[in-house]
Amino acid sequence: MNQHEESLHFETLAARAGVGMRIGDTISTAPLIDPSTTFTYETVNRIHEALGPEGQGFAYARNANPTVVALEQVVASLEGADEAVAFASGMAAIAAAIQAFSIEAGDTIVAGSGLYGGTRGLFTQLLSYDIQTRYVDIFDLDAVAAALTETGSRLLYLESMTNPLVEVPDVEALVNVARPRGAAVILDNTFATPFLFQPLRRGVDLVVHSASKFLAGHGDVIAGLVVGDRSRARAVRDIRTVTGAVLSPFEAWLTMRGIRTLPLRMQRHSESALRIARWLEGQPWVERVHYPGLPSHPQHAIARRELGDLYGGMLAFDLKGGREDALRFLDALRVFVPGTSLGDVESLVLYPPLASHRQLDEEALRRIGIGQGTIRMSVGLEAPSDLESDLRQAAERSGLLKVTAAQL
Repeated sequence: MNQHEESLHFETLAARAGVGMRIGDTISTAPLIDPSTTFTYETVNRIHEALGPEGQGFAYARNANPTVVALEQVVASLEGADEAVAFASGMAAIAAAIQAFSIEAGDTIVAGSGLYGGTRGLFTQLLSYDIQTRYVDIFDLDAVAAALTETGSRLLYLESMTNPLVEVPDVEALVNVARPRGAAVILDNTFATPFLFQPLRRGVDLVVHSASKFLAGHGDVIAGLVVGDRSRARAVRDIRTVTGAVLSPFEAWLTMRGIRTLPLRMQRHSESALRIARWLEGQPWVERVHYPGLPSHPQHAIARRELGDLYGGMLAFDLKGGREDALRFLDALRVFVPGTSLGDVESLVLYPPLASHRQLDEEALRRIGIGQGTIRMSVGLEAPSDLESDLRQAAERSGLLKVTAAQL
């Protein structure tokens, strides 16, 4: 981020995403798509310079592409970072971020127990390389310290908001536990986005995003990003070049277009989610609501300190019922869309035991707080009253809410 950008507010940086790309002697006021895979120069030596370690210019799109670089610069500025590296998916970004720390056979990664199921799946695959994962309660700092010390781990992996229960860790305290024990910290900031939280300011080493979610925001992109200081980002970029998990220019362009409205969308997502969370707390068919904006949330004080007065668009709730009740309820919804993603314009719901955390058995789910009646919700941009009406009618149609004649 340059000195001029440092003086600009987040909303201004987001609104200007991609502005300033040059076409001859003119400057575009909208991001440009450059689909070229190959670039050339007037001399062969200039091509070789572009392929070199410093990457001056463009040579081959697996190394760099103008539209992708424009996205990387935008996200780096939003996170307050030196550099960002764009990937073809969030999982590709996570894998490269871990690889950048030279994790090898015999090592152990310490990670929060409430991680996204896809990340858990990656850690399971790492077992075949003799790389273990120690899952730990990240709200017990002594347990985290013990796990790092006992394993000699060089890496602590966190989420700014856990998936699906939206728990909010004290990131700075965890960094202060990891740092003296020689462990670096990677944090997945997908749920919060840099609009709500900027982890690098808390001492995190690398930030990862599934840009498919809130950053792009319209359900039409698969993309990932890794953000950090220059030396770490260069290591990540080298891994991307070798593995080929590069983002395409069109997806980069769509993500920049989404980012231009990110502050407005996150404001609306957050306000609507808080309203619906409060409403759900008052429903007789709901056992518990998981949303950091509620005083009942166990990390409400941490969330308020870290996030301010906006708490994001993600929440979860536990129905007073089991798996069959939950599935009937989901099938009865008419406005909410049952789907496997989040952060889109439309509101999405997901059943974690059979989707995001399907690899865990019932006992393992119970240990991390996911019940057979747990539903994850991504609150979109619809009118909140329509969403509440839809939830109520689904509770009625599924038999969770018994309606009396007096209520009709």
